Amino acid sequence: MNPLVSKVHEKEKRWRAEYAALRQICLAAGLNEELKWGQACYDLDGGKIVLIHGFKNYCALLFMKGALLPDPEIVLVQQTSNVQAARQIRFGSMAEIEKQAKVISDYIWAAIEIEKSGAKVEMKSIAQFEVAEEFQICLDKDRDLSKAFHALTPGRQKAYLLHFSGAKQSATRAARVERHCPRILLGLGLDD
Repeated sequence: MNPLVSKVHEKEKRWRAEYAALRQICLAAGLNEELKWGQACYDLDGGKIVLIHGFKNYCALLFMKGALLPDPEIVLVQQTSNVQAARQIRFGSMAEIEKQAKVISDYIWAAIEIEKSGAKVEMKSIAQFEVAEEFQICLDKDRDLSKAFHALTPGRQKAYLLHFSGAKQSATRAARVERHCPRILLGLGLDD
């Protein structure tokens, strides 16, 4: 047991018992425990398998390559349509974890086998992401903006594309584009 994980879990108010139960199941699979992104994360020879995290209404096991996992129990959840690889199993109570302990363990072992196999989730390319019409107009009009955008790392490009297209109203999309074009021209990402 990693003392850093213990320290974080001791501060947890809502999901303390659930975290402890999930932690025991993960450790029983022989995985290495570390604190990553502020969460208990379990890996196999450096390959991230699963992490434990909590939200207001549920806690969850997040499988890093969950998109590759078979889901015979139909328990895996894709957090949003933009999440490509990870999938969660969500729990609202200790009773749910106790009831599904065998299923949880089976999914962890399946995730370990996927990691050992070297399988990778095929990620969408930048070209497969929606480009908001408002942003496309700006790219078409401004060569410098287009050049600067395409010089960004793929992750930064995806972040902008998701941010722009995530707005429901055209006015909001246009405002986002206008606000961020100067940052793009400076070579900055959305969160830089």
